[in-house]
Amino acid sequence: MTELHKTSPSVTNGQALLHILKLWGRQAPRLVIGIMLALLALCMALVLMQLSGLRLAGTVLGEVVIATALLRWVGAGRVVLRYAERLFAHDAMFRALADLRVWFFRSLAHGAAAGLGFRRAGDMLSRLVTDIGTLDGLYLRILVPFTCACLTLPILLIQLCKQSIVLGASIGVLFACTAFFLPYLIARSGRQEAEQLTKNLASLRINVLDLVGGLREIRAFGAEGRILARVQAADATLLRGQMRLARKAAFANATAFLSGQIAIFLILLAVSGVWFFKVTPIAGVGVLFLTVAAFESAATLTRAGLQAGAMGASAKRVVEIAQDTRLTSSATPTVEAPEDTHIHVQNLAFRWSVDRPYVFSDLTLDIPAGARVALLGPSGVGKSSLAALMLKAATPEAGTITLGGIPLSDIRTESLRQKMAWLSQATHLFDDTIRANLLLGQPDATEDQLWQALDDAAVANVVKNLPEGLDTWLGEGGIKLSGGQGRRIALARTLLTQAPILILDEPATGLDAQTEQEFLQTLNTVADGRTVILIAHRLTGVERLDRIYRLSNGIATAATA
Repeated sequence: MTELHKTSPSVTNGQALLHILKLWGRQAPRLVIGIMLALLALCMALVLMQLSGLRLAGTVLGEVVIATALLRWVGAGRVVLRYAERLFAHDAMFRALADLRVWFFRSLAHGAAAGLGFRRAGDMLSRLVTDIGTLDGLYLRILVPFTCACLTLPILLIQLCKQSIVLGASIGVLFACTAFFLPYLIARSGRQEAEQLTKNLASLRINVLDLVGGLREIRAFGAEGRILARVQAADATLLRGQMRLARKAAFANATAFLSGQIAIFLILLAVSGVWFFKVTPIAGVGVLFLTVAAFESAATLTRAGLQAGAMGASAKRVVEIAQDTRLTSSATPTVEAPEDTHIHVQNLAFRWSVDRPYVFSDLTLDIPAGARVALLGPSGVGKSSLAALMLKAATPEAGTITLGGIPLSDIRTESLRQKMAWLSQATHLFDDTIRANLLLGQPDATEDQLWQALDDAAVANVVKNLPEGLDTWLGEGGIKLSGGQGRRIALARTLLTQAPILILDEPATGLDAQTEQEFLQTLNTVADGRTVILIAHRLTGVERLDRIYRLSNGIATAATA
């Protein structure tokens, strides 16, 4: 028995960030080189600022302290290193984000058959665009500046303590508070608000997509005002959260600026000989310029403190895709799918989560290889859930499903799905050409194979009569075709896979009675030699079936048409 991870603890923000860093492991050498270049550029910047200060002070006092040639070389080196650091670090970050997006899509693919039905498009869009985009700051706005601050502190202390230990210690404390302590406090204080802001942004996207996607129905029922009010309320909530964080950011920036000004004031006092530390004018101007540059770099970490909360929340929302307990199993499959396509379900128990009722309590049924089987029942009885379990888009809590006598939990998911083709009631046609939509089923299909699949699906003549044939653009959701034609294109795409098992989940939903019968009659002729699992509310009388099961109360009962 393969158990569902029912008690998996929710991942924390810190754990999510560590998980993201592990996912970036392939780009680790590039990321490290980016940091090294940033450190070299920082050293050049600090040296340039101090030498500039010494040169300026020497000129005023009539002393030659620093040669112009040295300043030129240091300045040129700083420009080159800064450009190389920006180029390399950003390139490494873009590659890391690309890896993260690929991982995100792969995680979604594990639930493509059923798990995505429990997600909202606006929420997925927010995770993919905003949350993953926010995570570039983890490297560029936190890791790189933090590493630079760790190098700046000892350089600052060494240079200042050469003049006065008390002065060095005082400014060192101010720098540490600005670069490390203050960002930590800001990050902690703003964490909850940043997390809520991320959720509010996702909520706004969900409401906007609902408004745009359902505009026809909204206008038909005269609900424009109500739906628009909901969108405006979500927008107002998001704006209030942004204002609260903006006030915190303003406070953090003001505090960092004040710390820098105090450090400058202390150096000026030292140059003036006030109190118990005294610095020569030339040396004082040099460390003054160095201190200004150091505190400017530290201010970026102060601003990043607030962003850290948003990054943690974004990382958690992204990582949650792979942590979804509905879609993960405790076993690591290693076996290839067998040639035998006999499916047997034994004592199956399943529910989508511990706070929901059981879909199946003790389900047992048998589907011989090559058989045509119908699974009937009303909505909510678990027909689509069974399809999800067969496709390993979900994991049973108890019992087994075997293919050719091998438990599905032992079979590699990719190998299993090569044996099964799925046509759902909500099969999606992409805003692309007919050819591109068909090639999704078999990317290396030849022209003859494409036309054969269309012919098998009884839609080849329709495509031939289109002005551009296979290169005709379908429009979003296949809007340029009728419902029946679009469903037949989807069927052709499914048939191209050559999978020996066809799972047809309410494939005729939304079609009129005559089109539905014609579509099902087509299925009778094209699926010879394959196992056909037809999931439906009812039968129309034209289906060719070997077995019929009625699902009710979590069990299957053999029935006749």
